[in-house]
Amino acid sequence: MISSPQEVLSRPGSITFPTNQPYLKDFTGSGGRLVRQRSGHLVFYDGQGRRLLAADPDGTPLHECEWIVDPDGSVRLARARVHLDWGHWVGITSGGMVNETTLDLSKKAGWQRIRRDDLRRLAAQSLGVPLDEVRFFYTDDDLVINTSGQATIRHRKDAFYVLDDGTFEKARFMACMGAMHWARIDFLPVVELFQSLLPGTGSATMELIRALYDDQNPTGPWPLRYRGIPTYPSEAAYRLFGAFFIPQHPSGTDPFPIFMDMPRSHEVTWLPAPDPPQRHFDPERKLCVTVHRGGIQKITVRDDPAGLPFLRPDKNGFAPCDRSVIVRNGIMILKDGEVRTELPIRSTWGVVRDTPETAHPTYPAGWRSLFRDTPPKPEPTDAFGAVLLYPADETEISEVASCPFVADHLQDCIEQQAEVRNLMARAERVLIDHWDGAITTCIALDRPRDYTVLYTRPAFAQKHAQRVWNQLATAGRLEWAHRISFARKDHYQQTAYATHYESIYQWVGFDQFTHQAKLDEMVRLLAGALTSRGLAFVVGPPALGPLLGAHRFRVIRKELVETLPSFRMHRTILPKARLIPGLTLFHVVHAP
Repeated sequence: MISSPQEVLSRPGSITFPTNQPYLKDFTGSGGRLVRQRSGHLVFYDGQGRRLLAADPDGTPLHECEWIVDPDGSVRLARARVHLDWGHWVGITSGGMVNETTLDLSKKAGWQRIRRDDLRRLAAQSLGVPLDEVRFFYTDDDLVINTSGQATIRHRKDAFYVLDDGTFEKARFMACMGAMHWARIDFLPVVELFQSLLPGTGSATMELIRALYDDQNPTGPWPLRYRGIPTYPSEAAYRLFGAFFIPQHPSGTDPFPIFMDMPRSHEVTWLPAPDPPQRHFDPERKLCVTVHRGGIQKITVRDDPAGLPFLRPDKNGFAPCDRSVIVRNGIMILKDGEVRTELPIRSTWGVVRDTPETAHPTYPAGWRSLFRDTPPKPEPTDAFGAVLLYPADETEISEVASCPFVADHLQDCIEQQAEVRNLMARAERVLIDHWDGAITTCIALDRPRDYTVLYTRPAFAQKHAQRVWNQLATAGRLEWAHRISFARKDHYQQTAYATHYESIYQWVGFDQFTHQAKLDEMVRLLAGALTSRGLAFVVGPPALGPLLGAHRFRVIRKELVETLPSFRMHRTILPKARLIPGLTLFHVVHAP
């Protein structure tokens, strides 16, 4: 039992924001107030009644808030930190991103009569969203028309950052979302670049949103709506929101189909769930336990090299990657494939029921069987942290983070272009070389094929092997798994290229762009491994063009990656995004 506020506040990493430091020295004397919730969780409020810090019953911090008073006297959240299940911290800055667009209205007849609402109407028509949504996100301060007819449009967003040392001193941009009204929570936000979020960021952020919502609505609930320009409804978002809030539609019908219909997502209202998830950290055993409705929903082991949590099985007994947690008679049973671990439950967690009995599916092979040799064992922080990060400034996008722009585009090409689709349909053997950031996208599971994957980044390869296994398992096609092989590029490149393939995905490393001999070697390997009339997708510098021609490849299409629709879409979120100069995608066929 925590004996005093200082016992929690003085723990390393609990209080980091300068404005909160006075409470670290003398919490009660500075006007602070401590509330112990029914679950045992601790909430620390500042002298003005604003949430300062939240902790689990044993004092491990969950989130910290920094509030500031603007010159006009209004109070706003400047920054927040949320503690992830596996120990890392993520930062949130309120309005931390502002994208500006300038329009020249002076050439339009009668531009002097154009008002802010006229710009909003144009935006609503262009984006296909209701005018009220545009008004909600674009205030008068965000739309400025000067005397010479230049209109400046500002789009404000909240930004997520990876906090490598737990503070904003070494913050790395991660993702963004619609600018929240943190002092008065009034909507559920759209997260952009959500695939870049570190594991657990979504639930930890919703935990913060729900906590502030409860602080602000002590007597009567305020209905929330999912809002954004535009929204991106998904089943995952619905599940996440549904853990903390209850969805409903005025018609009384099932709200899920309406939520999934983008133009109608905002019609669904969300009211607070009576029993949101509660997290409990167990530092001694390096665990984080999520309890929901009296049962264990999830357990994360901080030093687990798999970089995955253990989840309560669904009604069919399925758990991603065959990693599940169930409760029997006060004991947690963690199952990782054939390995079972039993751990006692702590009484302070509030676990009052066993996990319902379900089927126990068996699988012919686990996700680790996708690796040719012993599966990699990356450092746990690397395993959990294997996400693609994109700079918010002009910093060049990394090699691994560049892969999805090309892979997503190729997926569209295969679906839409008959020649490419027919060539890929005939492929029985496919080589994927050095596409560590987009391996899963390159593996089509429409029918069984032999896939050889050469990787250089173990943590990313592991993440993709897990995703492929989950896709096969949910589709009931795990018997195809033996035809997929992940292998280290530095060990198996020569062996892999000694086989013939009907299709090859080849990514030339950025460090080889200026080395002519290396480029020639990659094209020579490609020529030896690709069958006659085989199709290859090669990504590298423009200098590859002449080399491909010299090795009897017919270039059927050549595209600068910066011109691809996938990258142009990325720039609508991060306008300053920049790739390595000259990055080019070649679609080539091996001439007979």
